[in-house]
Amino acid sequence: MKRLSALALAALLILLILTLAACARIPADSQSDVLNPDANDKISVIATTFAPYDFTREITGGKAEVAMLLPPASESHSFEPSPQDIVNIQNCDVFIYVGGDSDAWVDEVLESMDTSKMKLITLMDCVDVVEEEIIPGMEAEEEPEEDEGDAKPEYDEHVWTSPRNARLIVQKIANTLCEVDSLNAAVYTQNLIDYSEKLAELDGKFQEVVASAVRKTLVFGDRFPFRYFVDAYGLNYAAAFPGCSTETEPSAKTVKFLIDKINDEQIPVIFHIELSNQKMANTIAEATGAKVRLLHACHNVSRDDFKNGESYLSLMTRNVETLKEALQ
Repeated sequence: MKRLSALALAALLILLILTLAACARIPADSQSDVLNPDANDKISVIATTFAPYDFTREITGGKAEVAMLLPPASESHSFEPSPQDIVNIQNCDVFIYVGGDSDAWVDEVLESMDTSKMKLITLMDCVDVVEEEIIPGMEAEEEPEEDEGDAKPEYDEHVWTSPRNARLIVQKIANTLCEVDSLNAAVYTQNLIDYSEKLAELDGKFQEVVASAVRKTLVFGDRFPFRYFVDAYGLNYAAAFPGCSTETEPSAKTVKFLIDKINDEQIPVIFHIELSNQKMANTIAEATGAKVRLLHACHNVSRDDFKNGESYLSLMTRNVETLKEALQ
């Protein structure tokens, strides 16, 4: 995973100081709401990725300024913040990030600034996390050699893919918003109740699909960010790469494994995730006759989806129908 080098961080900090000094000289009415939340009496919230951004939109209901740091259609695992991003983080009231390896830059940035006046929410602290696993047929990403004593477990960071985890995450977000903005606490609390009910309904739909399924295995010709999802619903899976892998080209051995898996178990669908080039899934589909389908992990969205107001609920509801097709 990419990390900010000491030199790059130093450069960013210098730019940060200069930018903050410049901002101090700009009239309040010329700054954005995120940079100057007092201009409209709304608190400002920044989330690194789409899922927590969308959760926060639902809970705040327009009572706060909510921004997503990762641009739509961007790859989150290689993201590095710009100096302006760092300024925005410094000036926000609540900062929400995942907490996994792809967010390694966050700790370095937060250590460089005074966070005493902001609330921090780490998604991986909201739920019980599991270690990322390498299963048969899956290619592990090559990692630098480490001494046995230095090796640390790598936890799967895609915690929001389970609607049950999503309910725990939005509870934490709502509680934090109520602390920061007590004047709107009643609104946040009611929105939490309403949204939690919708997540419970979504959970029930997935349970119904799995209960009536004739098979319990999903196959991905792609990375696999759905560990919490399959664990929640008792599903099995095969995939080319783990969820946070930066690899895109599988070996012939991996492709053959997935082709044999589909043929042997007569699996009708090969999945890819959002913003993927789909090359591997298409190759496997041509060899097996399986249909290529998107299972959306809600890590990020395309520019069109963002512009059209797609949400975690709308994308995951679409997943319900796609899952039904795969398990029939």
